[in-house]
This record gives sequence, structure tokens and C-alpha cells, in this order.
Amino acid sequence: MDDSGLTIIDSTDYRILRELTRDGRASDVALGERVHLSSTAAARRRKILEERGAVTGYTANLDMGRLGFGITVMVAIELMTQAEQALLEFEAAAVKCPSMSYCAFVSGDTDFIMIVHVRSFEDYDRVYRSELSTLPHVAKIRSSFVMREVTHRTVPPILFQTKG
Repeated sequence: MDDSGLTIIDSTDYRILRELTRDGRASDVALGERVHLSSTAAARRRKILEERGAVTGYTANLDMGRLGFGITVMVAIELMTQAEQALLEFEAAAVKCPSMSYCAFVSGDTDFIMIVHVRSFEDYDRVYRSELSTLPHVAKIRSSFVMREVTHRTVPPILFQTKG
């Protein structure tokens, strides 16, 4: 790590990261072949990237529509106050919302952005009433329904355009 706390990685590490974003289940042998390293070297570098926090975990990408949750809703939430205690209470309650997959405190007119997944418009009405409207300190909730997903990336391609 450098003085700013950033993990220092080289072009080979970036190649490994690019391959892991494409296939996090790649064996060390396959990973090594793809980045032109021995499997031992690939495994060692992967472990170092994980230990330094550049790789924070591995996950499966699920098709929410095929699993019955075909509607994605972007929810903008404004709070009545931005006092520290109100923010903490809202965040603690938001984390418990079972229909929510993403929540972030943001700048601008909105305080929080959430992504919610539901089965139908009727299901969203239930989520709105039982999950969102019960969150503490909420002044306004604005919902936008995703009409078509253009792309869904876990990492922006620019990360790899000038590295490795």
C-alpha cells in the first residue's frame, strides 16, 4: 500500500483482476494460463490481492427476472433531517429491508438511493407500505421503475483500459 492507503498493483495484477471480474470461479491453472503465469504465481498474486483488499469477495450474478423478481425500482428517499442520529437510525433500518439490494447516502436533493426488487406492481405496493414507509425520519419517497436495463456492470471497463 502507498501512503494514501491505496493498494499498489502492477499490470499483471490488473490482468488478474480483469479475469476475475469475468470469471471469479477460475481455477489457478486457468487464471495463470489467461494472464501468462504459472498456476502457483497466479494463486500467490490472487491471495495477495485478496489480503490487500483489492478483491473483497466472490459472488454469483443472479437473473432476478428469471427468479421471479422482474421489476427493479430505483427509490430516492429524502429525510426530514440530516442529523447524525437520524442518518444512523435510517441506515440501520434500511439494511433490514429484505427487498432492497443497494442503498447509498448521496449528495444533492435526495439523501438516499435504494434499489428494490419486486415481483409485480402490487408487490411494490406491499414493499412500499411495509418496508419503505416504515423507515425512520422519511420525508419523501420517489420511485422510478426500470423500464429496460441497458447494462449492469460490477466494475467499469475504464479500470482496465489503461492498466495491464
